[in-house]
Amino acid sequence: MDEMRFLVVGGGAREHAIAKALKRGGARIYTVMKNRNPGIARISEEAVILQETDISAVVEWAKDRVEMAFIGPEAPLEVGLADALEEAGIPTIGPKKAAARIETSKEYMRSLMERHNIPGQVRYAVVESREDAERILSEMEDFVIKPIGLTGGKGAKVSGEHLNSIEEGLAYIDTIIEGYGGGKAIIEEKLEGEEFTLQAFVDGRNLAPMPLVQDHKRAYEGDEGPNTGGMGSYSMQDHRLPFIRESEYEDALSIMKKVVEAMHEEGNPYRGILYGQFMLTKDGPKIIEFNARFGDPEAMNVLGLLKTPLPEVAKAMVEGNLGGVEFRKKATVVKYVVPEGYGVSSKSDTKVDVDEAAINREGAEVFYASVNEKDGDIYTTSSRTLAVLAMSDRLEDAESLAEKALSHVKGDIFSRHDIGKKETVERKVAHMESLRGN
Repeated sequence: MDEMRFLVVGGGAREHAIAKALKRGGARIYTVMKNRNPGIARISEEAVILQETDISAVVEWAKDRVEMAFIGPEAPLEVGLADALEEAGIPTIGPKKAAARIETSKEYMRSLMERHNIPGQVRYAVVESREDAERILSEMEDFVIKPIGLTGGKGAKVSGEHLNSIEEGLAYIDTIIEGYGGGKAIIEEKLEGEEFTLQAFVDGRNLAPMPLVQDHKRAYEGDEGPNTGGMGSYSMQDHRLPFIRESEYEDALSIMKKVVEAMHEEGNPYRGILYGQFMLTKDGPKIIEFNARFGDPEAMNVLGLLKTPLPEVAKAMVEGNLGGVEFRKKATVVKYVVPEGYGVSSKSDTKVDVDEAAINREGAEVFYASVNEKDGDIYTTSSRTLAVLAMSDRLEDAESLAEKALSHVKGDIFSRHDIGKKETVERKVAHMESLRGN
């Protein structure tokens, strides 16, 4: 496994976490990214700036350099980069285009679960006209409206939050159908509960689950403000979450296994990282969505804990003999640093001072996300800037370390300081207990 040459596709914090984990496992890193991530570039043998969806350019650059590939983001999966790399003789972690539809087509995902009678389903309808939508919405008390395809985690609009009437819902459906929805929108029932993430390594048949993580999508403390790509996340030392019963965890894992089985049965095997975004309701876990890759920020939590070397896990995945994967029994907290105005109108191209050495002395790590580097200095873009990861035997200690790490990042930036705090977690436990009627 030593010195195995890996292509990493992508230049965000998720890919920084993947590259670090591969490097820790003894691999040599070759990176394709559309924006220069200074953290990834620093640990790469070579890094090239290319559009990650430019299949021929990526394959051409990679084919004489690497032995295996690891695709980070969803956009290259949607256009079939995994297929092309495999055809060029480069085994790839990341599903082929047809299997990536578990994320890239919400219609495919919902219909797959329906065809195979997999638990965790929600009521839904795919609509192609305003008339269809009006009939469906009039029958639903609360609803969520989404485009069918990829939206970078920001396409869902929820009644009572973003949409205050059926008319507003219809107007959003018009926008989707006429714009980026490919002529279709999906309407789903609104779920009440607590969201959690279960990710797994998958080799086509076998599934190795990772520790549970809870992400925080809202921009501001107390789960207020606009939805974002994720402001931070935490995981517990027992790899569960305090508001989830063991039977509910087993149900969620069973849903993931059944989806993998169903895809194999249909001749469309799934190999890569499968990300289950669940809502834990009073009736158990329900699927909000599947992603065909690691979550961001959740990748940082789980890869920070990974004990089994990632190159070894990747090799087992491509050979189809994935077994158990070990993780350290520690709690983790990830907190994002984002530009002022993020979620509404980001203040971009402003300098950020990052004292990495001081962050490391605190016992934390930095993962760069969307930044520009000029003359050795870091500047914001309109997206998330960087994340810090801290680990400890107890959640409160990991949270405290993450806060200390944030103090070494300065600029026109902000973070959510409540992620991983005792009162935030207790609020989520109390919420689930009230839903269950405890």
